[in-house]
Amino acid sequence: MPTSAIGICRSRAARASSAGFTLLELLVVVAIIGLLSAAVALSWSAIGNDQEMEQETGRLRSMIDLLREEALMQSRDYGLMFTETGYRFYVFDYRELKWVEPQADRLLEPHPLRPLLSMVLMLDGREVPLERDFEAQDIENAEPQVMLLSSGEVTPFEVEMSRDGVQGRFELTVALDGKVDVVQRDFE
Repeated sequence: MPTSAIGICRSRAARASSAGFTLLELLVVVAIIGLLSAAVALSWSAIGNDQEMEQETGRLRSMIDLLREEALMQSRDYGLMFTETGYRFYVFDYRELKWVEPQADRLLEPHPLRPLLSMVLMLDGREVPLERDFEAQDIENAEPQVMLLSSGEVTPFEVEMSRDGVQGRFELTVALDGKVDVVQRDFE
């Protein structure tokens, strides 16, 4: 093998073997890493918590926090009525002395849950029977199950959010002072 005076091999075969990885080898490695990443992501979503359930619970929590603050700042009483598959908000009208739907407020429109999600409402440690959906509710003579009062008080309650066919659930608990806690249960 010819070498130079400083000991570097000048043969073509020796340079090719020490040149590094080929483009094909790099593509194979990137493809394998991609497949493994996809497998991990799929298995995580299968064994992790349910993101839709978590998002819906987070939305409800945010709405309760927001309405509690608005009730304090605007001296208004808000009501919250649940069904198994959604919830809607009401405002107490002191002129008519009844609960009415908020007008021209997109944020407070009735909110149906995503398909296969359902809720259970607990008041004073007892399950409250809920209508299946909004169509079964009497909107004209509404009596919300939960009230967010202008004094800062909230009807203490617990909502369990679950999905058909999934063992895990999210529990949202609201105390009299408006403190909201969310806990995940039975996810493996």
